[in-house]
Amino acid sequence: MEGHRGGPDMRHNKAGQDVVGQAQMKKDELIEEASIAPRTAQDKASQIANQSSQETKDQAAGFLQQSGEQMKNLAQGAADAVKNTLGMNNTSNTNTSSNPSHKM
Repeated sequence: MEGHRGGPDMRHNKAGQDVVGQAQMKKDELIEEASIAPRTAQDKASQIANQSSQETKDQAAGFLQQSGEQMKNLAQGAADAVKNTLGMNNTSNTNTSSNPSHKM
């Protein structure tokens, strides 16, 4: 009957409670880590998407700038060709007017 009054059985019961308590703490810790992991992954994915989006915008802006410059140069070349063909190219006057009411 010694086991029922605080003998070896009580120590075994206390050790069992410690193990259960430690297991519960470990379980809680793992649950917390598991709940954080999806948020961390989502944050990382969002960061990558935003970075990729910004890079795409930058590339598009650069492409449009370059295309606009090429179109401007092409139009200027075409205008010069027309003026040369019509004999209206005035090499001494470098001021070109974009005013449509200006008569040549």
